Amino acid sequence: MLSSPPIRSISSRRRRKPAASRQPNLSPPRPRLSVLAPCYNEAGSLPDFAARMTMACQAVVGSDYELVLVNDGSRDETWSLIQSLAAQTPQVVGVNLARNHGHQLAVTAGLSLTRGERVLIIDADLQDPPELLAAMMARMDEGFDVVFGRRRTRANETRFKLWSAALFYRFLRAVSNVEIPADTGDFRLVSRRIVERLKAMPEHDRFLRGMVAWLGGRQSELLYDRDARLAGETGYTLRKMVRLAMDALVGFSNAPLRLASLLALLGVGFAIAMIAYVFLAFFLSPIRAPGYTSLALLVILFSTAQLTCLAILGEYVGRAYMQTKGRPLFLIEEVVSLQVLEAHKVRSFPTITALSQREA
Repeated sequence: MLSSPPIRSISSRRRRKPAASRQPNLSPPRPRLSVLAPCYNEAGSLPDFAARMTMACQAVVGSDYELVLVNDGSRDETWSLIQSLAAQTPQVVGVNLARNHGHQLAVTAGLSLTRGERVLIIDADLQDPPELLAAMMARMDEGFDVVFGRRRTRANETRFKLWSAALFYRFLRAVSNVEIPADTGDFRLVSRRIVERLKAMPEHDRFLRGMVAWLGGRQSELLYDRDARLAGETGYTLRKMVRLAMDALVGFSNAPLRLASLLALLGVGFAIAMIAYVFLAFFLSPIRAPGYTSLALLVILFSTAQLTCLAILGEYVGRAYMQTKGRPLFLIEEVVSLQVLEAHKVRSFPTITALSQREA
């Protein structure tokens, strides 16, 4: 018999690459916390805000944090103060937008540059107390993805604003398919996972508190009393509040489109009723109403209904048109922090701008 050649055992293990060929991880570690504060004409309150916010951060995470201040096209000395703070404090990151983009896009721009494992979104007017950071961090330690502040009381607010805000949130919750908490703003602590999901949402007309609610996850509220502004005037004029309300309504509900259908049905019903009335008046009433009266009423009614429907459709079509243009959500003019340059591995401000737009 012919003996078969011996079979050599071949190890199935793959050879490890030499240690010299491995790529070291050069990216700096993430800080435990990022604080993001959009600023618009906040020169009067910014120094006090930075001092109180710094003390709150140091009490919770020591020096392992960053404070991202976004100048949203301010007309006062806000940007000069941010530059001064960035020069004095290594944790401060100053972001100067090319123009005024509005509160929601200013927050979006800041989110694109934050590096922390958790991100606190807070306004620089000191209406939302920075000292609540400790309670929010403790609540998130329980396993929550979002901890949002819910206003129990609001100091120095007009009755009209309180009444209109309460009515708006109740109406939005009734018509929206997303459970958006009432009596809340953008003051919230979010996890890195929520931040990355927000950055992946490219919609132009943003309602951040609704977008965070849409993302889901474990969310918890923290009741607090909202203080009055420390200095200056609010940047949210009546026009901006109406615009934000429209963004929320159109972005999270199709109720306006259903309203157009309802108006059409009501118009048909009213037309049938008018026809019945004209016939009954002609045969039963001895007084003959002029024919142009009923005709004028019908023309006014249907014209109003048609214009209303066109306005509703125009809101949706216009927003879809702006979205398809693909314009950047924001433009960053300057960043005053070497830490951000190193984290994003870029060397020039225009590159930071393009990177931020893609991430947003």
